[in-house]
Amino acid sequence: MRLAALQRLRDDPRVRRDAWLALGLFVAAVISSWLGQIAGFYGTDTPPFGWSLLYAAVLTLPIALRRRFPEVVLVVVSLAFFVGVSARIPEMYVANVVLFAAMYSVGATVSDRRRATIVRLLVVAAMFLWLLVTTFQAATAPDDDGLSRAGLFSPFAAWILIQFLVNAAFFGGAYFFGDRAWADAQSRRALEERTAELERERELTAAQAVALDRVQIARELHDVVAHHVSAMGVQAGAARAVLERDPAVARTALTGVETSARAALDELRNLLDTLRTPDADTPGGSTLRLSALPELIEHANVNGVPTTLTVIGDPVEQSELVQVNLYRIAQEALTNARRHGGPGVTADVRLRYTRDSVELDVSNTGVVRGGGRPGLGLVGMRERAAASGGTLEVGPRPRGDGYLVRVRVPASRLAVTS
Repeated sequence: MRLAALQRLRDDPRVRRDAWLALGLFVAAVISSWLGQIAGFYGTDTPPFGWSLLYAAVLTLPIALRRRFPEVVLVVVSLAFFVGVSARIPEMYVANVVLFAAMYSVGATVSDRRRATIVRLLVVAAMFLWLLVTTFQAATAPDDDGLSRAGLFSPFAAWILIQFLVNAAFFGGAYFFGDRAWADAQSRRALEERTAELERERELTAAQAVALDRVQIARELHDVVAHHVSAMGVQAGAARAVLERDPAVARTALTGVETSARAALDELRNLLDTLRTPDADTPGGSTLRLSALPELIEHANVNGVPTTLTVIGDPVEQSELVQVNLYRIAQEALTNARRHGGPGVTADVRLRYTRDSVELDVSNTGVVRGGGRPGLGLVGMRERAAASGGTLEVGPRPRGDGYLVRVRVPASRLAVTS
């Protein structure tokens, strides 16, 4: 794992840039020390140039690790700065740049903000304490060489004030810009995470839309095919039963089979046309409305399920989605009655308009099925009721045998268009 971490560090372009930065600062520090010694920044009271080389190396080369160990680098650079200035090494410029970079790196990269603040404040406090000590030493020095101390605001006092102001601006700038860099990095990271989250949500939404489309298509196909194929099965069975003794009745039943097949093909064609049209006005992939309920009742009567239709109340405006879903629920309920009600099954469809809702009741006599896993038809009815903003009740009739399917859509959802 350590080898992998080292490999990642070597491959990180920022680490390579820091290495080049450290090397450049080292060369600049060596040149600055050499020129400072020639210029006599500290007169002749300077250590041999070899110490300047060592100081430049200790001061600048740790910058190569400023992202990996920022607090350690700041402490090492600060100690080197203290020692170098105290030893009167004639380097006065590159050291300030290195110290600024080390202070900035702690503020910009350390994730533990409390530790970053403590480390920087300790270094700043140490710097100003050292500045106070050196200022006191300079003020109490017995020699008169250097700046004059005469007057209310002497040149020496001005020089001391400049030292404090420059250091305050220097360390304050490093502290401020380090914190700003950290805040900007956090903002960028949060923005990137939010962007990635939005992309994941977009992909999830697209996948959910595809899944909903597939469920919707499956529901429509089930309703169309189950209704008509169930009727065709009943009609074909009746034709087979009377084929030899009553060909006329068999012929009539077969005509019903043909009619059901054509109706199924017509509905499938309408469904496919709707699916192929991006801007289709028909929701749910169907062109059926509640106005087609009489034809549905007639179809049920023709196919062996005596059915009545009762409309209660004055019709109210409804969205196309509600109309399609209520029609399909009635169709599926009658299909189930025909398939599972047994001989002599009858059905009653009631469409009730009230001031605050529309209700559809489909009840049938006949056999009550036992418990078991709900079929696709029941699942589809529940989905249609939920899509319309309504509720669905399915179960044995409270009185007598048979089943009751009741769906209620509140008035607030009736005029909503898709």
